[in-house]
Amino acid sequence: MVETGATELPPTPPAHSPLTRAERFVWLTARVLEQRLFAHRFRGAAADPVETALDAYRNEDGGYGHALEPDLRGPLSQPLHTAHALAVLDAVGRCAGQRVERMCRYLTSVSTADGALPAIHPSQRDYPTAPFVTIVDDPPSALLATGPVVGLLHRNEVWHAWLFRATDFCWRAVESLEMSHPYEIEAAVAFLDSAPDRPRAEAAAGRLGRLVREHRLAALDPDDLDAYPVSPGYAPGEHHFPYDFARTPRSLARAWFTDDEMARSLDHLAAQQQEDGGWPVRWRHWAPAPALEARPLVTIEALRVLSAYGRAIA
Repeated sequence: MVETGATELPPTPPAHSPLTRAERFVWLTARVLEQRLFAHRFRGAAADPVETALDAYRNEDGGYGHALEPDLRGPLSQPLHTAHALAVLDAVGRCAGQRVERMCRYLTSVSTADGALPAIHPSQRDYPTAPFVTIVDDPPSALLATGPVVGLLHRNEVWHAWLFRATDFCWRAVESLEMSHPYEIEAAVAFLDSAPDRPRAEAAAGRLGRLVREHRLAALDPDDLDAYPVSPGYAPGEHHFPYDFARTPRSLARAWFTDDEMARSLDHLAAQQQEDGGWPVRWRHWAPAPALEARPLVTIEALRVLSAYGRAIA
């Protein structure tokens, strides 16, 4: 119970811009990390508090755990948690130095025989995990886990011995994709957008764009979603839109979509902001805490995408 004289949440300002509504939602619901990340990205706050909040999720092995990725509970380091931590550091311009060197050592320690990352280390079976996450004793290499990490490290010009073999894996995986699902394609794009060999990346991206359109993996008409199948294992209505693949206008995936298709998808994204100021989680809900913790993440990403395309959020 709030006592007289205690600091209370300030009242909602009279302006009801998407940013103002989202800010109140973040302060009402988000973890400290997302509160500080929001303040840095949209209110000009310093980066140091973001790093301080991120430290709470770091383990002695150099990896990250403690449900940093909300669908994986428990304290142990996991590749997906560590990839999330790298993305946070990238967002605040701190993806360098000894901290990242220790993270790369952790990634090396959990890599598969071909130098890539598994999506889930089998140690996760001792802790609560989303039911749609498969845990096996000898997990295979996963482009879903490896692509975003490798792309992010290349973008920040981080060089580590692990990166060479992981890059080779990503090229093999991306260039051999025939049938896939949206999250894997998005991981491929995250790699290709920062891969050093730009002509090769452009050629690979062109082929993936044709695959996405041929298999209707992107919902091009938000008003006719029944025309676009949801991938097996996804939640009902878990469609992916052009902005999910091309998160900035500079992405290679932007060329996959016409200006009209991209504009309609961004209109749809903007319209998804809910009454409380947050955006909805589209994937399957399996427990209250993960759903609550994921919504601020989704909200910050929605604002970032809209802002990247010049949409007014303030």
